[in-house]
Amino acid sequence: AGSDPDAQHDRDGCAAGGRFALGRHVFQTLTNGRRGVTFFNRDRLPLILGTAVAASITAGALIVSTASATPPGNVAPAFTEVNTAGKQVSLADFKGKSVVLEWTNDGCPFVQKHYNSRNMQATQAAATKDGILWLSVISSKPGAQGHVDGARADKLTADRGAKPTHVLLDPDGSMGRAFGAKTTPHLYIITPDGKVAYNGAIDSIKSNKVDDVPKATNYVTAALASLSAG
Repeated sequence: AGSDPDAQHDRDGCAAGGRFALGRHVFQTLTNGRRGVTFFNRDRLPLILGTAVAASITAGALIVSTASATPPGNVAPAFTEVNTAGKQVSLADFKGKSVVLEWTNDGCPFVQKHYNSRNMQATQAAATKDGILWLSVISSKPGAQGHVDGARADKLTADRGAKPTHVLLDPDGSMGRAFGAKTTPHLYIITPDGKVAYNGAIDSIKSNKVDDVPKATNYVTAALASLSAG
């Protein structure tokens, strides 16, 4: 998704357009709608916030990333993409609702970690149960790792028991570039008023090992809980 397919390797995720990408996430606090002055590397978040991160991310104090993406509190880029059924889906369709964007690539071992452990499915199911829209986005270009057509994407959804509201196909990478999505999995949360509230990894442990999932703090679940709390 706008990333160089020959980007450097890192143990943080795969390039949204295929292969591995450098995945440095720098987090910034957003308190009461205003950006704070302290920046945190994601690696240090568990040390700074402790294991009870969900409780620490209080209402009005979300954690977001500034990694070449829409700044915290800014309006999310508008988009219109085609879903697996060939229907156009726009951000404007979901005005007044919270939306999660999940950049995904089924060939990426970091994505596979979260699907094989069913961590991604559980996070999707919990979000959609609460009325949140979940859009999985595939920005791999034709011939690149992770590129699929609608039928293949639907089969992946069924086979993995995934729970997205829609799967969007972005083979030209335009949506990925607009959001600054560089790696997979890369997640964004958009508030009901259309602003980016979270941008980053699904959880606190950078690895492709399934065994690490139970040890990690799920940042997406924590941020959604904070939004729900008001």
